[in-house]
Amino acid sequence: MTNVPTSNSNTLIRWLTYLMFMMFAMTSDSVGEIIKEVKREFDVSNTEASLLHSLFMIGIAFSGLFLGFLADKLGRKLTIILGLSLFALSCYFFLAANSFGFILGLITLSGIAVGVFKTAALALIGDISRSTKEHTGTMNGAEAFFGIGAILGPLIVAWMVREGVDWKLLYVLAGGMCTLLILLAWKADYPAHKKSAPNQVPINFMSSMKLLTNPYAMGFSVGAFLYVAAESAIYVWMPSYLVCDASSLSDTFACYTDGPDKMLAMYAVSVFFSLRAAGRFVGIWMMQRYNWALVLMLFSLAIMLCFIAGLVGGKAIALYAFPLTGIFMSVIYPTFNSKGISCFPKHEHGTVAGVILFFTAAGAAAGPFIMGVVSDVNGGDAKYGFIVATVFAGLLFSGLFYNYFFNPAEKRLTEIEASEYGQNSL
Repeated sequence: MTNVPTSNSNTLIRWLTYLMFMMFAMTSDSVGEIIKEVKREFDVSNTEASLLHSLFMIGIAFSGLFLGFLADKLGRKLTIILGLSLFALSCYFFLAANSFGFILGLITLSGIAVGVFKTAALALIGDISRSTKEHTGTMNGAEAFFGIGAILGPLIVAWMVREGVDWKLLYVLAGGMCTLLILLAWKADYPAHKKSAPNQVPINFMSSMKLLTNPYAMGFSVGAFLYVAAESAIYVWMPSYLVCDASSLSDTFACYTDGPDKMLAMYAVSVFFSLRAAGRFVGIWMMQRYNWALVLMLFSLAIMLCFIAGLVGGKAIALYAFPLTGIFMSVIYPTFNSKGISCFPKHEHGTVAGVILFFTAAGAAAGPFIMGVVSDVNGGDAKYGFIVATVFAGLLFSGLFYNYFFNPAEKRLTEIEASEYGQNSL
């Protein structure tokens, strides 16, 4: 087993991990608001603008699959510092970004950096956890702070646009926070890194490739793909779906005559992220007490119904139904991540985290891009893109329905609980 440091060190490391998630969420989940500004500034189509999100996720996917093993080979601390340094560099270069192509290049580089430090951070959660249940709770905590960053980012961009401040300064702010995290990570006392034993398969790029044939890794990875494809539909394309007149510079929400409705339309993404963050804090408590498979099945059903309601009822219903999905989406991804990683020994956590992250990012890249293409084919109406998102939500519910009634990972989780944590509670 991995040597776990003192509780004080664990607390510091846990908070550093939480803050890392919050920091990069400020940029990644602001993309819906940024897309609106980029479309005006550079006169690009929905498909082109969606590359801001897709290329970031492709960068994460690339590093997750091809570089995820670094956390197991080099150790968590060094890999985290390496990834954070690359991310900070890409953020600072936004000061010189004056073309759409340059911005896309920086977006891709920042995605690669996130993939490096996030896989190490996900592996680190296993190092400081004492059971698979605690692992799931800590994962929900990390994603809750991600949710806080996702709330702050769009709010900051909205304020910048309103005050005439260049939205690119959001990345400079994130770069400054990242630099501070690098210094704190350098000083922190991380758990001793346990490498694979001589009789075990060495950790390298091929370790990731072999996991692509593992049913546990692939099962949770496909689930993550479907979930994120549906989730990213909300924060990437909901602002465009709710807009009444995209050509208006003075009032793009003129069709919402009621004051509260217009305010909700303006801040729908922030409301969604607020509900998702609140749900994840509750999820820390919930996943210690309820059957995780049942919770995920019921919540995925609710997501699918919200998508259907928003499509059938139009903008007036979507204004409420789409942000509401944040509550039900809150615990799904952290639990996928935790249970998927917990199906493997701790010395493989970085590698398997990278594989799951690859499918996560692939879903986040493919989902909004396909939605953008389908919307453009149908005259630019985002409604048609949300039909695609509803299909993703339906497939996710089908998989979680199967998971609840057959629970294929139960035996494997029990074995890992006993061998890696020395306990028997799931």
